[in-house]
Parts: sequence; structure tokens; C-alpha cells
Amino acid sequence: MLKFLFLPAVLAILSYGLWVSPNFKDISSGVAIFMLGMLALEHGFKSFSGGVLEGILKISTDKIYKSILFGALSTSVMQSSSLISLLTISFLGAGLLGLTEAIGIVFGANLGTTTGAWLIAYYGLKIDIAAYAMPMLVFGVVFMFENNKTLKGLAYVLIGLGFLFLGIEYMKNGFEAFKSTIDLSTFAIGGIKGLLIFTTIGIFATLVMQSSHATLVLLLTALSAGQISYENALALAIGANVGTTITAIIGSLSSNVDGKRLAAAHLIFNLSSAFLAIVFIHQLILLVDIGAAFIGIGAADYTLKLALFHTIFNLLGLMIMLPFIQRLVTFLEKNIKPKQEEEGVLAFESAKYLSDAVLAFPQSTKAAILRESRHLYDNAFEIIAHGLNLKRSAIVSDMDLDTLIKQPHAKKTADIDALYNHKIKDIYGAILDFATKAQANMSQDDIKELYRFKLANRDLVEAVKDTKHLQKNILKYASNPNKQIRDEYLNIKKSLAQLLRYINAAALSEAQDEIVIALAKAKAHIEKNDLLSNGTLDNLIRNQLITNQMATSLMNDSSYAYNIGKNLITMAEVVFLKYHEDLTSIHPDTPLTQTSEEIIL
Repeated sequence: MLKFLFLPAVLAILSYGLWVSPNFKDISSGVAIFMLGMLALEHGFKSFSGGVLEGILKISTDKIYKSILFGALSTSVMQSSSLISLLTISFLGAGLLGLTEAIGIVFGANLGTTTGAWLIAYYGLKIDIAAYAMPMLVFGVVFMFENNKTLKGLAYVLIGLGFLFLGIEYMKNGFEAFKSTIDLSTFAIGGIKGLLIFTTIGIFATLVMQSSHATLVLLLTALSAGQISYENALALAIGANVGTTITAIIGSLSSNVDGKRLAAAHLIFNLSSAFLAIVFIHQLILLVDIGAAFIGIGAADYTLKLALFHTIFNLLGLMIMLPFIQRLVTFLEKNIKPKQEEEGVLAFESAKYLSDAVLAFPQSTKAAILRESRHLYDNAFEIIAHGLNLKRSAIVSDMDLDTLIKQPHAKKTADIDALYNHKIKDIYGAILDFATKAQANMSQDDIKELYRFKLANRDLVEAVKDTKHLQKNILKYASNPNKQIRDEYLNIKKSLAQLLRYINAAALSEAQDEIVIALAKAKAHIEKNDLLSNGTLDNLIRNQLITNQMATSLMNDSSYAYNIGKNLITMAEVVFLKYHEDLTSIHPDTPLTQTSEEIIL
């Protein structure tokens, strides 16, 4: 209901203001132009990065101090904490970042936003920046018509900067003109009451505009024109800092549980910083005065003193929260959990890593699909093992295979249809749907890669379906009086158990050469154990060791077993290998490292 009434209320207030005051028209137009510039600037940097920013993020976040530094520097350069928050949520949702590193980036981005206040206070309000806006807009529009992606990105950056400068000029002129009609500074409120009221106004203004930069430039231009008091401007800055968390909160709505944890961490950090700033406001004002005198800021230069205040209270908040980041992570993981299924009921598993939040960047999109494919593989491995009536834990152990195949998983036959519906179907459908949606903003090379992922998941699903066909006769002939047919089905079971060990070795290994060798061994293994090509079936039929019915079943089931192996290997080449490798060029007797041998054996 509140959401339904919010937009009409804002439109009504704006309409009334535009009608009664031409000066309000200049200010509100300035805010609108400034926000349009912010959007264009974000879009420009996003398309201009071309994966560079994402690459830097991956190598710059292995330590918490690096994460904070990355957040601060990238936000300072791009002047968009929203873009950095979106990037962080995308990479966190795709599993490319841990929660601790993501929190560090967001905390650093908070500090990086303070450079915007300095730039506006020092340059935006001291010189005629509107003179620079028009050339930027002209060149930006010219570059807009180029097909080159880099030039298009530059076009959006120039247009964004042009609109930013133009918006600041409109706001500055609007507040200057207000002096002749009304002095807003007469509405100043002192003391703790004024501090709380203007902090709330700052929160509300940032919630409406969804940009702390827009709120800061609005209060800086008002402060430079003397339309608000210095003390009230400080309170507005505190409120803007709290209100900026709305970006992360909105972004987290389409993300997974880690995205929601990150948004909560951002809110906790900004609320804590705001609380400390309010409690120690007088001490902070004194600290700003001392710092301003030290670096040569005039006693009456309130815009630069506001920028200094904004930096100091964000820096103090960061310094206080830094020792508690790991405890904060533990607290969030304990209290914000994924939805739990009912106990005793077979859960319908859904996708873990696919969310609209990761669609913002091609790299995070592909990483999310890859991780979801591995999730599907884990479920498929379990179903195939149960379909063979084997324990998964035994397959991945070092147990002798002859001993392993004689230890059934359960007395009751696994219902592969039910397992497929609960653990495969929804995830597979989500991957296909997500990959299709992702193609809209991707290059042809990226689209080809997504197509390979879709085919790999199809192969995985086909392996599960072939296991269902194979399961019936494996159980039927496991206790058949005919030793030959019983042994052949045990050999199929044993062969598939060994194949799963090879695939498991590839899944667990980090070294690409080890994965290549494991898959080469798997490929050689299924060729060697194919009953149709190695002459075993012909020999059984020729010597009349099995009946015609048994021969037909064995021929069909050997084909199912071969297809399971072929599909699993094809899937693994896409999901586990980072680059294409001709497996036939690897000799199957090539030794693995001791660790990989332990995984397989």
C-alpha cells in the first residue's frame, strides 16, 4: 500500500513546487539532470570496463585490506558506489567472491564516496563548470553514433560528466536565486532536535533519489548559497550515508542469501557510523576545525569543511568496524539463512547461484551458470550412484571396487523418477532459462560459451535418464542363477563405479593437467569396457552361455552404460576444464599425482 502511494505523493509535491516557484524548478531540474548524469556515467563505466574491472576485482580481494582498498579506489575513480555495489553483489551471487571480501569492498566504497564531496566542494562550486559541460555533451553525442564498444562507453562517460556539471550549475543557480525571495536558513534547527530531524531528512532524500551523491551535491550547493546552516548540513550528510544503503538492499532482493547478508552488513555499518557521528557530533566538529586549519581550509569555508567531516566520520566508522568484520560475517551467516525445507520430506531443490543480480556482468553470469552446472553434477552423481544401488561415499573412497559393488546402498530400489523431479528438473530448467535471458547483453563469443554450458547440462540429464533404463536389469540380473549374465552385470556396475571415480577426480582437482589426464583415462576406460566393441557379447552368444533374451538386455544395457560414460565425459570437458584439450592425445597410462590417484583409487 505504501509503495503504491509513494510515487503519486512525490509527483504531487514536485508538481506543486514547480507551479509555485521558478527557483524550485531550477533546483529540481538540476537534481534530475545530475541523476541522469549519474546513470549515464554508471552505464559508461560498466560498458567501458570490458572485463578489466572484473579482472582487477578477482585479483584484488584475497585479503581484507585489498578488498577495502579496491572498494575505495574504484568508487573514487568512477564516482559511483551503486556500480561497485552492483558489481560486488553480482560476483558474490556467482560465488566469485566470499562474503568477507564483499563486505570489505562495500566498506571501502563507503569511504570512496567521500571523494565526490571533495570534488564538488573544491571544483564544482569554485569554478564555472557549466562551461565544460557543453563540449562534453557534444563530443559524447558524436561518439554515441560509433559502433566501437570503447567509443560508446566513452560517449556515456562524457555525457554523464556533462550532465553532472550541468546539474550542479542548475542547483547552484537555483539556491542563489532563492536568496531574493526566501531564506531557507531561517528554518534551521539547532541542538539534538535539529540533528535528528535533518538526519532523517537526509535519509529520506537519499531514499527518494537513490543516490547519496545527489543528496550531497544538493546540500553542498544549498550550503554554499547560505540556504542551510553548517550544523544542519552535517546532519543531512549523516542521513545521506544511511540512505545510500538502499542501493545494496534493492540489489540484494534479486540475489541469493549472500547478497542479502551483504546488504545487511552495509546497513549495519552505515547505521553504526551514523550513531557514532550523532553521539560524538561536537567532538567531530572540533576535529574537523583542527583538521581544516591544518590543511589550510578557511574557517568560513563550510563546503570544504563538510567534505572533511564526511571523510572523517566514514573513516572512523571503518576503523571501528574493521576488527569486527569476521564476527559480523559469523553473525550474518547464523541469522540470515536459506529457506529450509520440511523435515522428513524429499526437498525440491532449486538453483543456488542463478539470480537476476549476477546478470549485470557477463563474467559473473558465466561463473554463476558454471557453479550451478557443478551443483547439478553433484545431484546427478548421487542419483547415478543410487541407481546402481551403490553408496556415493564408497565410490569416492579408496575401497576396492570388487568389495564396493557387493555393498548395496539400500534394500529399497531408488526411485529415479522421484529423484529426478526433486533434484534435477527444476535446476536444469532454471539453467536453460537463465542462459537464455543472459544472451541479451552478451557478445557472440559469450553466447557460444553459454550454448556449450547448455549442451553440457543436457548431457548430464541424459546420463541420469540412461541410468533409469539401466537400473531395472542391473537389479534383475544381480541375483540371476546364470553366472555369466550375473558377472557381466556386475562388471557393468563395476565399470560405471570406476568411471564415476575418474569423473570425481576431475571434479575435485584444481590442476588442469590432472583433470585432462583423469578424463583421458575415463574415455579410454569406457571404450575398453564396451561389450559391443570388445567382443565379450559375441563370445557369450556364440558359446550359448546366455539366452537370446539375456543377450538383448545385455546389448541394450551395455549401450546405456556407454552413453552414460560418454555424456559424463563430454559434460566434464565443459564444466571442469578451463580450456579445450584433445583427450585422445593423452595416453591413458599417463600417471597422475599421488593426490589424484588417491581420489580415483
